[in-house]
Parts: sequence; C-alpha cells; structure tokens
Amino acid sequence: MKKLLTLLLTLTLAIGAFASCTSPSKTDEVELIVKTNDVRATSAVDTTGVDYSNVKIGLITLHGAYSTYDKNFIEGMEEASRELGFAYELVIDIDETDECYDTAKDLVQNKGCNIIFADSFGHESYMMKAAAELPDAQFCHATGTYALTEKIANYHNAFASIYEGRYLAGVVAGMKLAEMYKANQLTAKNFDSDGNVKVGYVGAYTYAEVVSGYTSWFLGLRNTFEELVSNKSVSMQVQFTGSWYDEDKELAAAQTLISNGCALISQHADSMGAPSACEAANPKIPNVSYNGSTIESCPNTFLVSSRINWAPYFKYIATCVAKGEAIAADWCG
Repeated sequence: MKKLLTLLLTLTLAIGAFASCTSPSKTDEVELIVKTNDVRATSAVDTTGVDYSNVKIGLITLHGAYSTYDKNFIEGMEEASRELGFAYELVIDIDETDECYDTAKDLVQNKGCNIIFADSFGHESYMMKAAAELPDAQFCHATGTYALTEKIANYHNAFASIYEGRYLAGVVAGMKLAEMYKANQLTAKNFDSDGNVKVGYVGAYTYAEVVSGYTSWFLGLRNTFEELVSNKSVSMQVQFTGSWYDEDKELAAAQTLISNGCALISQHADSMGAPSACEAANPKIPNVSYNGSTIESCPNTFLVSSRINWAPYFKYIATCVAKGEAIAADWCG
C-alpha cells in the first residue's frame, strides 16, 4: 500500500484539473501530480470582533433542498449565518434564465442584500449582468469561469477542490471492489473484453467539472484495486443525463450501467435516481453518492459520499464585506 499512500498524499496536496476523458496512464498520473501547483485560497478567516450587522446575503439556488447539490449550499449558509450572526435571504428554484438576473436585482434593491450568491453554472451570465448594473453590491457565483477574464470588480467566482474528495471516495470504492472480487461475488458480466472489472458513473453534463470529478474518482478506485488485486484492473463507463437534476434520467442512466454489467456506480448528478437504482437492483450494486449520505434510504448499497462544505466560503465573503475588504475574484478552497 506504500505506493498508494504516496500517490494519495501527493494528490491531496495538489490542485488542478484533469483534462482528458480517457483513462490516464501511470506516466500521465505522475506527470500531472508533479506539474501542478498548490494555488488554493485559505478557508480560514479571522472573525474576532467583527460586526456583521451590516451584512445580508441573498442566496439564489437552482433547485430547493430536495436537490442534494442545492441542499448543500442552503445548509452551508444556515451554518455560517448561525455562527457569525449575519442575515440572509433564500430564493429557490431559480432557472438559468433572466429569472436569475431579476431575482438578483430584487434581492439588492428591495430586500436589502449587499452580497448575492448564485449556485449554478448557468446562472453566471445573469449574475455578471446584475453585478455590472449594481456596483455597490458584491456578486459571488459557484462553478463559474469568467471573473478573472471579465474583471468586473464586484463579481467573483468560487469552487472547491472536490476532486480530492472524489479521489478518496474512489479509494473506498476500490477497496469494496477488491473485496467483491476476492469473495467471488463478480460474474462474467462484470468484466469487459480485456478482463477489466466494469464500474459505472452517472454524469450530468460533459463539463470539465464533471470530467475532473469522475477522472479523480476512477484514479482512486483503479489505483486501490490494482494494489489489492494482482494482474487485474478496472474500466469505467459514463452515462450523461444532460441535466443537473432529473431523477428519471439519472435512474435510467444507472439502470443502463447496471444492465451493462457495472459492478459499482458513482455519480455527479443531484437526485436520488442513481442510488435508488443501485438499491433496487438484484443483486444490489454498491454506490458512491455525492453531496450527502444516502445510508438511510439506501442502507444496503451506500459506501461513502464526497461533499463540499460551503460554510467557510460564506463566512469568508461575509467577513470581507463586514471589514470592507476585497473578495478574491477566483477562489478555491
């Protein structure tokens, strides 16, 4: 396991994006790790003696708490507000249309918010438009890409190095897959034509965020499995839904992967579709979820989950505004 632990620790300290949809070779993995630099922002902020009475954050979410992705932001905002004492306004089910722009303006002009945060990739152009028109408020957006290049002083992007958590979730999946292999729980259907064990992944879109996530997960899984099982490896099949949240499509995608013989499934999609398909399958399929545990609803198949804790970022932007300090244009923690 020494090689695995060395790789794991190195990757945990690195930051970067995996650009290829194909499975990297061993050489590619090493070069990727060596060439990346740690450029992340710190999550820690000094809140000592800070007055948050002048801070009110407007949180715009694509869906409500029924979506695991949006629920994560809502819970992070609740935690940060409870800890620091700033006010916030939550608006859910806001489409990636002018509805986002109108909502952002309303939160500033009529609800007294001086920070607006939107959580979906497609909200970005509407947030930028509102930021340009309302320079006295700060606009922060998760998963966007334009803050550095467009240079709107009050517009900011943020995300987390979640690929690290996905790699660790892959390590757990690799351990489970090796356990299944050694216990003779896999059938001929679970192997591809090259003799590799098949695993599956339900992805929302073909965006870099999704690709880097499943690449990290697959590397953690494959490296661990190869450490534990001699002369065997793993291959991955990915099914895209074209939606961040569509329970029917995610369920169908997971069912397709199961039909194709995938012995274990993970996801970057926001509903219970894929975990439910794994729990209902016969035999049941081990599942790695995203943004929260599914152990209560899928007790027979849940392995582990990776999620982003957004509370540190919300505390950071609230503290910046309370102190009159600049918010980083492109933040990663």
